[in-house]
Amino acid sequence: MSCLVNSIALLPESDRVAFVHSLTQEQLIYLNYAWEEWARPTQLPPAGDWNFWLILAGRGFGKTRTGAEWVSNLARTQPGVRIACIAPTASDARDTMVEGESGILAVSPPTDIPLYEPSKRRVTWKNGSIVTLFSAEEPNRLRGPQHHYLWADELAAWKYPETWDMALFGLRLGDHPQACITTTPRPIKIIRELKKEPSCITVTGSTYENRDNLAPSFFETIIKKYEGTRLGRQELNAEILDDIEGALWRRDMIENARVRHDQIPAMVRVVVAIDPAVTSGEDSAETGIVVCGVGADGFGYVLQDLSLTASPLEWATAAIGAYNRHNADRVIGEVNNGGDLIETVLRTVAPSVSFKAVHASRGKQIRAEPIAALYEQGRIRHVGSFPELEDQLCEWVPGATSPDRMDALVWAFTELMIKPQHGGFRIGGATRTW
Repeated sequence: MSCLVNSIALLPESDRVAFVHSLTQEQLIYLNYAWEEWARPTQLPPAGDWNFWLILAGRGFGKTRTGAEWVSNLARTQPGVRIACIAPTASDARDTMVEGESGILAVSPPTDIPLYEPSKRRVTWKNGSIVTLFSAEEPNRLRGPQHHYLWADELAAWKYPETWDMALFGLRLGDHPQACITTTPRPIKIIRELKKEPSCITVTGSTYENRDNLAPSFFETIIKKYEGTRLGRQELNAEILDDIEGALWRRDMIENARVRHDQIPAMVRVVVAIDPAVTSGEDSAETGIVVCGVGADGFGYVLQDLSLTASPLEWATAAIGAYNRHNADRVIGEVNNGGDLIETVLRTVAPSVSFKAVHASRGKQIRAEPIAALYEQGRIRHVGSFPELEDQLCEWVPGATSPDRMDALVWAFTELMIKPQHGGFRIGGATRTW
């Protein structure tokens, strides 16, 4: 079959349909797996000499399909290559990169389907090429392995930035190791540095570019809801958005506060803070669940963000699980909306839990300002990366409705680090009034 690269993808729909109907069964099978014929130009590897191919694109752009096709082609055409595939979590690597509807197994032609061994985190081709799966939550697993190629999915959502460093140290096999990074953009240090890297080819794209392959209901509901909003500009249009004027938290403030898990001291006190969603179901808000502590060095530490959309029993179970894992001293819960519900549900899961109810008797800004001041003073650290929580901190402007994760964090550090002083609060040695 002689087809020009991308000729089918660029044909009008009526011509594309007519062309497909003209093919034999054998030609159709071949064409179905000829990615170069269906891909948009931005989904094909760039020409020239490059080390990094950074795809900053919106939800539904086709990032996963692009990465999976790149990996599959390398594995099939270069016998014996070793490729690392890294996702934010182990389940993401399994469910999206390999088993997903656009993953490695789905794009593999029936004549060359690789052997997938989930227990070994490995995909192997007949020619000896091997893909190994890694979780960004476990950077130390990347200390030993070496690879020719790397596919990093959703890099901006990785919990530990050092996972990227460990991956690069192992990218040292062959004459020209390369990495493909597919991610929705966030204004974090790694993304900014990659964009400045001379050997990095950056491709940007929006959700709208892949509209023909997405469900109409997605555009009628999701797109309509977020189009034109700041979140929509980031998640749909793939814009890297800088700090918001008037926000109490800045991106550099948080980047400077980031530490690795092996850098934290023993915790003197740990709390699990809950900002509850009283209702349950698909339309309910998230319940903010954030674990924070104060170390022996006197600094505050954000240890875990377990926020989720769930029923009261489910979020209570998640909170109690964190309470036990972190050997926490107390669970803090805002009771303004939920009343006695929070304590009742928590004690259903763990009758002896140490619980403290807190009441939002003062404005959000008044409660948030002293916590933001602790960040400005460099007194709070983030153990790893918490993308959703950090987005909420940096996007909230006083006067707006405060989001759940941020509220939980504020309650946690108010309990741990803010001491009331005669109607005010003490921070950094100075007393400020409410």
